[in-house]
Amino acid sequence: MKKEICKEANVMSFFNEIAGDYDNWYKTKIGSFADKVETRLAFDLFVPVQGMRVLDVGCGTGNFSIKLAQKGCKVTGIDISEKMLHIARKKAKMAGLNIEFKKVDVYDLDFLDESFDAVFSMAAFEFIKEPKKAFDEMYRVLKTGGQLLIGTINKDSSWGRLYMEQAQKDPDSIFRFADFKTLIELENLDKKHLMKSGECLFIPPDAPEDKISQEEEKRLAKTERGGFICALWKKK
Repeated sequence: MKKEICKEANVMSFFNEIAGDYDNWYKTKIGSFADKVETRLAFDLFVPVQGMRVLDVGCGTGNFSIKLAQKGCKVTGIDISEKMLHIARKKAKMAGLNIEFKKVDVYDLDFLDESFDAVFSMAAFEFIKEPKKAFDEMYRVLKTGGQLLIGTINKDSSWGRLYMEQAQKDPDSIFRFADFKTLIELENLDKKHLMKSGECLFIPPDAPEDKISQEEEKRLAKTERGGFICALWKKK
């Protein structure tokens, strides 16, 4: 138990350290493209409804909390990094959005059973070491009839392989704390209530800028594994 607490503290400390630079990657051409296709996949699977109460797990600097709020959802974003949350609050305020951000551990969600109409988690589950425990907590706070969406880096892809290599070679890599999943592993968190799943980001991380396009994404989708995967469940 002490060892696990120590690991979590290390992860939180690391995310606090990189919080100020976290959004810079999304300003690059490949980062902006990745965000675009990941967002499209997420909202192809999960359709927000005006006024629904949504829990955004591992919200980081508020990227998807803001997107959900802009679609009319009442959003609560949670993360273990207070510095990430601080940035998220500033971004939401600048956008004129009323989003609640709280420091909460996914393994021990500080909410009553069936508190949310939907639970959403994008680009955070790769840092979840106990996926079933986290999934069960997310499912617990989800209302009957509600939907749960998880999006994460695909272990079985060029993106997954690159990040695993970085984790081994670079002690300063954020991905040394990661635990990547395949699409099958993600779906197997709850096969009974799985509704649908999908892949995107077929363009590799080392693609030259002139190859970063929707046309190239569509072409590679015929032969490559997506670097990002999403799965959607419904609580019955």
